[in-house]
Amino acid sequence: MSGDDILRIPERIVAAAKARGATTAEAVYRDGFHLSAKVRMRAPELVEEAGSRAVGVRVMIGQKVAQSSTSDLSDRGLERLVDDAIELAKLAEADEFAGAPDPSLLSKVSEHVDLDTYDGAVEKVDAKTAIDAALAGEAAAFAFDPRITNSEGATYARVVGRSAIVTSGGFSGLSTGSYVSLVVSPVADDADGKKRSGYHWDARRHLHELADPASIGTEAGRRTVRKLGATKIESAELPVVFDPDAARSILGLFAGCILGSSIWRKSSFLAEKRGEMVASELVTLVDDPLIPRAPGSRAFDGEGLLSRRNVVVDAGRLDQFLLDTYSAKKLGLASTASASRGGGGGVGPSTSNFVLRPGTTDPADIVRGVARGLYVTDMMGYGFSPVTGDFSRGASGFLIVDGEIGPPVSEVTISLNLGELLRRIDAVGTDLDLRTSTASPTIRVSSMTIAGR
Repeated sequence: MSGDDILRIPERIVAAAKARGATTAEAVYRDGFHLSAKVRMRAPELVEEAGSRAVGVRVMIGQKVAQSSTSDLSDRGLERLVDDAIELAKLAEADEFAGAPDPSLLSKVSEHVDLDTYDGAVEKVDAKTAIDAALAGEAAAFAFDPRITNSEGATYARVVGRSAIVTSGGFSGLSTGSYVSLVVSPVADDADGKKRSGYHWDARRHLHELADPASIGTEAGRRTVRKLGATKIESAELPVVFDPDAARSILGLFAGCILGSSIWRKSSFLAEKRGEMVASELVTLVDDPLIPRAPGSRAFDGEGLLSRRNVVVDAGRLDQFLLDTYSAKKLGLASTASASRGGGGGVGPSTSNFVLRPGTTDPADIVRGVARGLYVTDMMGYGFSPVTGDFSRGASGFLIVDGEIGPPVSEVTISLNLGELLRRIDAVGTDLDLRTSTASPTIRVSSMTIAGR
């Protein structure tokens, strides 16, 4: 279907809901096409290709709200969708904070910038191409070192999707995106008979920007082999350097604590800290949906407001939370155009491209500044309380000795309150890579509790 055809479906749903008594109606259409090819031990293991499409609607009758969704796009299916939503709204309790954005705040199509999130070449990738790329990645990992004797596989995936949102307030918007990725996961034999697994991956919006499969496989092999001989270390208080993937995981925990839904529910340790210093002056956290080709980019948010760059933490100070219309009303604030709309029509605040702004220190220099510490590459488990900020997770990586990466380390636990962790960041690297919508460069924390043997 063309873009105009896609928009006609939610337009029809909104009109039907209004005709049945809704004071406000909002509808979303989504479709997607997915291909995934997995190989293992130099042979294809799974090829999966599928498509999906669905619609969702949110209606309001006064302050009563309900939502419904369906994958049945027949005339009868759409009628039943609207009827169900209207009936549910009539049964719902009124919510004084319910409501759509003021129509004057809604964006116009002419204001929507092209963020280059779609590449037609991704859609043309077929199963053979995907299998060949996965095989090449795994083969490169095996060729890296003879101690790599097994594999958890290599998976090549591509996704293309479209969405359209129409609201009774006058908003209409269409977006299209593509995403392609390759992950290679080799397994090496350790001297004591243990199996050590590792991985490396890449993911991009545009096909030609994806790293060569052989280079991904070679790096996966290198990362796996360097884990051989990993042991516990003595418990201690040491500086900890987080590589970008591990740092991204920490950033993701923080992201959940600055969403308006967490703030008004008082389920975040940051709920009363707006305007306060919550991190080192080296830390500036930005939510930016306007980065071309980035994974979380969007021209408008889930309620139709024009996307904007939000500085959440500015040189350590918590400047703002990320809000949709509902959470903004609950908190007596204004929306930050951070609404995300699910396939079922529901709306809530979310991050887009949530990024720790890079520093000026080379990652190698960050390590060189540590006499003895831990370089973390992987973390396991959850071990985080958003209410208190308490953080404790299993970790593995490498001991830092005299400013150099030393022997591999495994089966240790690192812990520190997340707020204190952020305040103790004393170095931020230059190596930011937007493979995912939450991203961080290398960071160093001056001191953390490490529980080992």
